[in-house]
Amino acid sequence: MTSPTPPAEPAYADRTFRSVPGLVSGALLILLVGWIGGDAVFRGNGWVPWQALAALLALVPLIVAFTLRPAVFAGEERIHIRNPFRTIVLPWTDVADVRASYSSEVFTQDGRKYQLWAVPVSLRERKRAARKAGQAAHDDPYGRTSAHVDVRDTHARVAAADQAVGDLRELAERAARRTEPGTTTASVRWAFEVIAPAVVGAVLFVVLFAIG
Repeated sequence: MTSPTPPAEPAYADRTFRSVPGLVSGALLILLVGWIGGDAVFRGNGWVPWQALAALLALVPLIVAFTLRPAVFAGEERIHIRNPFRTIVLPWTDVADVRASYSSEVFTQDGRKYQLWAVPVSLRERKRAARKAGQAAHDDPYGRTSAHVDVRDTHARVAAADQAVGDLRELAERAARRTEPGTTTASVRWAFEVIAPAVVGAVLFVVLFAIG
């Protein structure tokens, strides 16, 4: 008796793009806000504890939205973009281009544009990478390369945002060469799990501040 044949592995699994500085700064901000707000809750008098709780309810979701939440998941059939207040899912067939100028952006076939918050563009990093590439060209003006080229050094000559955009373009091109139709449909959803508590907290803070 033969065992059942396992399902074929996808050509490439989902790739995740996130901003490490954003994650670190978000965690630090939450700790700072939590420490200040907690101190006001436990030591404050009158309406101060309630105002602090309302402020925490408004601020923490916003910090999460702009630092911890942004991510880009690129798979075989689609790109999943998680921005601060929206989640966008696009099949690769709907993607016309991926660019990184002053920000990283995805352009669709019908002219829509979505920013990739998880792939921030650093002009300073781009200039540093350009200097390294220029130095490498100066050291090897005829394009001669050693058999022991360090791949990490090659990647260091490209800014992180440009490298990520290049990877996304490659995934889009590979998906475009497939002949079979995909099953993913485009969708845009507002992140009410972030928006609702931030709005409620802001309203409560204004009301408590007015009556306090």
